[in-house]
Amino acid sequence: MTALDIYRDKRALVLGGGGFIGQWVAAKLHARGADVAVVARDALAATMVLRRHGVVCDVRAADLARSGEATRLVRVFRPHVVFNLAGYGVDRGERDELLMQRLNCDLVAELAQAVECDAHWSGQALVHAGSALEFGTSGGELADAWRCAPTTSYGFTKLEGARALARISIHRGLRALTARLFTVYGPGEHAGRLLPSLVEAAQHAAPVPLTAGLQQRDFTYVEEAAEGLLRLGAVGDPLAARALNLATGRLASVREFVEIAAHLVGVARPRLEFGVLPTRPEEMAHGAVSITQLRALCGWAPQLPIADGVRRTLAFEQRSVR
Repeated sequence: MTALDIYRDKRALVLGGGGFIGQWVAAKLHARGADVAVVARDALAATMVLRRHGVVCDVRAADLARSGEATRLVRVFRPHVVFNLAGYGVDRGERDELLMQRLNCDLVAELAQAVECDAHWSGQALVHAGSALEFGTSGGELADAWRCAPTTSYGFTKLEGARALARISIHRGLRALTARLFTVYGPGEHAGRLLPSLVEAAQHAAPVPLTAGLQQRDFTYVEEAAEGLLRLGAVGDPLAARALNLATGRLASVREFVEIAAHLVGVARPRLEFGVLPTRPEEMAHGAVSITQLRALCGWAPQLPIADGVRRTLAFEQRSVR
């Protein structure tokens, strides 16, 4: 009997379940015997993505930007637990400020009002995926969940969503929390991100322009990020702060990640042109990421080394194309 066996035969609703991290959450819930329902913008695309994981479940298309849609879904599915992986603003093309406010903040508040603590479920009723960008320029060790100074619209709206969840869940006595994710990588990442760009670069011989890569990041393999969300969902007591970090607690520079990944995907070191591109203004600079609360609650933390995570990514993609 493990902590994650709590999900067997329980109804789990995953919003954004066809996305990068959401698909892994849905897959892990399915593997644990949960009755999984997935909500996505494109039900057909989400269904195809989930089949890569061997998951066949109820997939519904829904426009979560519509006020009241999340409430309707909760009433229809009556989930024991909701995992919210829906969001807007990570991709550079997602710049609609109103949509960002709706999906990153208002949706979270709506969910916090709609979900209920089921008498037959001892875990969290709502687990919401937050973002490292909520911390912004707070600097130093990231230990205090509410010492935040976001500098981007995405970070600000994600923080407002986390605050709304904390406020409403405390008022309602709801078991709910925000798990702040840092630099998650692995199978399913969108094209244009760091690892997919290196995989793509391995198909040709041109130089690879990069920033200096000096910024430090906490790189977490996506499958471990998903497992962390499930482990937090299984926690039986309310978390006083209602927010915490889900990360490895180890920092590595972007350059270190690139050099490890490039070697494994087959991009020769001389092709890596560090410093050719400017560092984007929204890039965070932070110290260590505290995972003390994560370890205390779960007795666990992500620990997969970067090289092993890249190897798993390549192996997964190779299996998927067969």
